[in-house]
Amino acid sequence: MALSNTTRSYGSVAKTFHWLTALLIFSVIPLGWVANELAHAIEAGGADATEVVRAATLFSLHKTIGVTIFFVALARILWALFQEKPGLLNADNRPEALAAETVHWLLYGSLVFVPLTGWVHHAATTGFAPIWWPFGQSLPFVPKSEALAEITAGLHWVLIWVLVGSLGLHIAGALKHHVVDRDSTLRRMLPGRSDAPQPPDSRHGVGPVFAALVVWGIALGAGSWIGAYSHETATGEQAALDQVESEWQVTEGTLGLTVTQLGSPVDGSFADWTAAITFAEPAEPGPAGNVNVTVSIPSLTLGSVTQQALGADFFAAEEYPTARFEAEIVKTEAGYEARGPLTIRDQSVPITLPFSLDIAGDTARMTGSVTVNRLDFNVGQNMADESSVAFAVDIDVALTATRGE
Repeated sequence: MALSNTTRSYGSVAKTFHWLTALLIFSVIPLGWVANELAHAIEAGGADATEVVRAATLFSLHKTIGVTIFFVALARILWALFQEKPGLLNADNRPEALAAETVHWLLYGSLVFVPLTGWVHHAATTGFAPIWWPFGQSLPFVPKSEALAEITAGLHWVLIWVLVGSLGLHIAGALKHHVVDRDSTLRRMLPGRSDAPQPPDSRHGVGPVFAALVVWGIALGAGSWIGAYSHETATGEQAALDQVESEWQVTEGTLGLTVTQLGSPVDGSFADWTAAITFAEPAEPGPAGNVNVTVSIPSLTLGSVTQQALGADFFAAEEYPTARFEAEIVKTEAGYEARGPLTIRDQSVPITLPFSLDIAGDTARMTGSVTVNRLDFNVGQNMADESSVAFAVDIDVALTATRGE
């Protein structure tokens, strides 16, 4: 069997690309579906560490096969560009020939853009299911962005259905040729030699390309809208905390946390929190003021595990929508500390937050960090070992505040 195509049949390289792609597609789609269903069950609560590990494994396998499909598709397209394309055996049936070519264009586009949108989504967010390639967790020019992650997730979902639809039409067409027409369309793509007849002369117009572009335009528009709508819904459903009276008003700041899931750090932050601060620099080490921080738990973003973190097994955001830190500010020989109870899920634990402080006139800048044990706050009790989620959670805070009149 020849390596290259002829006007009558496909060569061994094209056949290998075809059946390898088919094997990968029929593996990646069910893997993604099962992993997604398991993820929804985990978000609903009640999952143990074994189920989290299983979901992560399935998602990693799904993503890795998806990236493989992307590169196989590129290689297949490059090979096809320099190969003779066997003519359609039904070229005399013009409507059927146009439909077949349109489906082929849709399939080629799907094999590139479905895994690409999934890869960009993975790179734009952080989560617990890494790609098992030696590269690929990040992509050039793709920032960590929740908005971009939501949009590419919407695109990925819609384009999957374009792939499934065009794949179904492709299979139906092949079976029709084999069972009804009894021609060599399917046989000339099967392994081994094929004695396919010489196809009739055919013309390749722009009609199939235009039809495929119309479908892609509709799919891209629908996917972008779904992703943008999901992002607006997710960011707009939290009620903002009320303003607080404070001697020092926070003008800007970040409140972040880092968890370790399956050995990889996942960074997140709370978008809505308030701090009531009183502070007066003492001459000697000792009491310097107080701080009362209130955090809106539903404002948390934590990459692809945000919904899991807000669920009943972890923060239980619906039942416990706020966390509080009520502390005394103390000047020490080495710097400053905030000492007091941190309350999450109605569990209060005394903590000490060391921080640095720089005051210039009426403007103060501080940065600090502390590590807490999630089990102390009944967070993730169903995962009582560190095989999936580590006990330690790092909390980082940085803010700028100005002194009021």
